Amino acid sequence: MSDIGKKVRMERIVDRESRNSVIIPMDHGISVGPVRGLVNLSEMVGEVAEGGANAVLLQKGMVKHGHREYGSDIGLIVHMSASTSLGPDPNDKVQVCQVEEALKVGADAVSVHINIGSETEADQLRKLGNVAERCELWGMPLLAMMYPRGNKIIDPNGVDVVALAARAGAELGADVIKTNYTGDPDTFKEVVAGCPVPVVMAGGPKTETDEEFLEMIRGAIDAGGRGVAIGRNVFQHEDPTRMTKAIAAIVHRDQSVEEAMRILG
Repeated sequence: MSDIGKKVRMERIVDRESRNSVIIPMDHGISVGPVRGLVNLSEMVGEVAEGGANAVLLQKGMVKHGHREYGSDIGLIVHMSASTSLGPDPNDKVQVCQVEEALKVGADAVSVHINIGSETEADQLRKLGNVAERCELWGMPLLAMMYPRGNKIIDPNGVDVVALAARAGAELGADVIKTNYTGDPDTFKEVVAGCPVPVVMAGGPKTETDEEFLEMIRGAIDAGGRGVAIGRNVFQHEDPTRMTKAIAAIVHRDQSVEEAMRILG
């Protein structure tokens, strides 16, 4: 029966026609505080929902302060990992939520953050395996944010380390992988090919131009990526609703960067 539960919940965060997903993470408050765009969380959830996002990603305590306050019909992913920028090791992501808690607040999926190459990699991988087991028990989809981060990582966007990180998440039971874009479709295609579950592109730092940002998304989709999980480049944009619409045009309707740019005006 858990397989049915996963299927039903996945349908709430994935577009029915394209089978891709536009996810807007808004969990940044715990790591860097109330940054621009997330001071009024409920308002931002409403804006990206209007733009056509499939899901938002929130920490458990913020669900009651933002999700669907404006009547927004949008999926909910509850994040289960945390660290702050003030801690001794921000790369040490600890588990701060249980799958059962996420179920209680109405989550359609849960997510965990794993830093491959960090000093606490082993502990984080152990937690990923444990969370995957609970997700199987309850029929809860699991998104794993798999990032190459640590002293041995020279280039966090290098195809070899990104492909390893993505595969590690799938090996331990994740249903969807979020990871870094490698910079071009050819190398990202290697990441997708080596990962047996859907891969969505992480947004990363805010880009210099909208066109540069949309070109990354177009490249990820051309490489076989199944969507995006993008935060700052959306909620810190001057018009988050239009930017979400532009992203959805590429991810769901296979439109060009030029067509998406016209949506931005």
